[in-house]
Amino acid sequence: MSETDKPAAPLPSLEEIQRDWNDLTLRVQQSETECNCLEQENKALRSLLERVVEHRKKSHGELVNLITTLATKMPINDVGVIVSRLMEHSTAVNDVSAALINGKNEENLLQPAILKALDKTRRELTAAIKPLVEELIRLDSPLDPAMLQALVTQPQSFFAPATVRASRSFVKGQVARELIIKDFSEEALVFFKDVTTDAKFNPNPKPEEIVLGFKSDFEALLQQNPAVVPAKHPDLLALHKKIQLSRTSRAQKSAFLKLSFVLELLNYYENQSTESPDVIFAQRLPPLVEQLVVTSDTDPLDEKLIKQAEELLAYIINADYRQAVVNNFGKGGGTARTLRFVLTFRSSIIAEHDPVTAEFVKHLIGGQKNPRQEVIAPVLRLVNADAQKIIVRALLNSDRLRREESEVLVKALIKELGLPELPVTKTEAGNSPDKMQMSAWDIIKELIASRSTPAEITEAIRRQLHAKYDDSEVKQSWLILTESDPMLLVRVFCLLPYLPGGETDPVARAVLESYVNRLTHEKYAEIYAKVIHALRNLFKVKADSPALLNFIALVKWVDPAAAELITKDIGMPP
Repeated sequence: MSETDKPAAPLPSLEEIQRDWNDLTLRVQQSETECNCLEQENKALRSLLERVVEHRKKSHGELVNLITTLATKMPINDVGVIVSRLMEHSTAVNDVSAALINGKNEENLLQPAILKALDKTRRELTAAIKPLVEELIRLDSPLDPAMLQALVTQPQSFFAPATVRASRSFVKGQVARELIIKDFSEEALVFFKDVTTDAKFNPNPKPEEIVLGFKSDFEALLQQNPAVVPAKHPDLLALHKKIQLSRTSRAQKSAFLKLSFVLELLNYYENQSTESPDVIFAQRLPPLVEQLVVTSDTDPLDEKLIKQAEELLAYIINADYRQAVVNNFGKGGGTARTLRFVLTFRSSIIAEHDPVTAEFVKHLIGGQKNPRQEVIAPVLRLVNADAQKIIVRALLNSDRLRREESEVLVKALIKELGLPELPVTKTEAGNSPDKMQMSAWDIIKELIASRSTPAEITEAIRRQLHAKYDDSEVKQSWLILTESDPMLLVRVFCLLPYLPGGETDPVARAVLESYVNRLTHEKYAEIYAKVIHALRNLFKVKADSPALLNFIALVKWVDPAAAELITKDIGMPP
């Protein structure tokens, strides 16, 4: 018999079964009760886990939202990359959290406002492509309809080499050599000139890169060569007419410029981590908008075209990026420069003493000895009434015009534009500018001596700097602050950049940079020692003081090296 073979256990007797039955029933009941308890505990634990994970998702979403809002206030070149990385991290955290519960993520997660605006803008840009493509096809442009239709479903194809060459040819009134050979054979090349091959700069271009232009005497050549592709003469004439029309058609040019703007901006929003905003908003987009509005340097600005430009600029979410596009108009002067100022005044409220207003007035006057209201009034009609008042007042006070000339011009503009009468604010005789400036700084000294609030002193200094902004005025403001308490200098320094409405003072950065350069210069070593001593005591008493932190942040804004030096001398951690 093998070792594994064992005799069967004897069956229990009836008496044994009856004796142990109650005990067995009790154990089964106890097991069922314990099983039910464990099931309830598991449900409670799962519910608790779901609540914890859900709370974690919401709290993390709120944190990402706050950080994203703060990130939008950083330099514009860094915003896109930082926000995209934050959202990638947020998505990963939400995916892991969802996987712990039910294996899928919710669609209605908390989303920062900037990303909601970005999604909305992407949808609007994508929807704007199809009508522009259809308009170009309807206008019978030389661009290939199949290539245009592909842009509706594949916007990225706009940046393919073939499409780029076709777009460049459309703008310059040219046509690809390979298309001429395909449609008309090589014999037809006699009617064209090669505008790509250059013996010095491009002696051996690739065949697909060669573009041609119709010769200036094309129609005469066509009549002189009746034997050259005679069956294609009508098609050649039609192509010539189509290209000539595309160079003069304002409708085709406008549709193409709008389509290019939409596709360029959409490509940036889809690839913010790799596309440079400096290239997009300072180089690519400004010429598109400028060419859309400015027909020629001799033609006046058309408000309908300006509104079309504003509709395109509205797709740019970030206000700094939008203003960057506007600021790159008209670098060569002329009507495009006028457009820059008009769009600036239409989009925001500019103060009379703002450098932009002074620059606009200088541009309006130009080289005219006696500027006429017939030239200036049409430009001012493009901005609202409040901006007109500010510009007219700036013209009245401009040092580029004599008092008599400015008053005559302003009265004519007021009548032409239907504005209310403005008081004459030219410097009255008997009060020299030097005396008036001295009295203004004396008033500021009295405010400091009477212990006025830092906000009142800052507003008085800002008003004076706006009235006359130059190096001497900035130096005078610095000297007055150095004669006061060091902490007053710190508080005025912190308040100076912010206007009452919440905007940033346009001259603040230059003023603060001048203050920091003087503060860290060896000439003002005594002032520097006083300021550092006051800040060091403030750091010891309250390390998170808003005045201290704001001061260091603003110094870092204008001069990171100086901020590092000051932080080290105070004893703050880097």
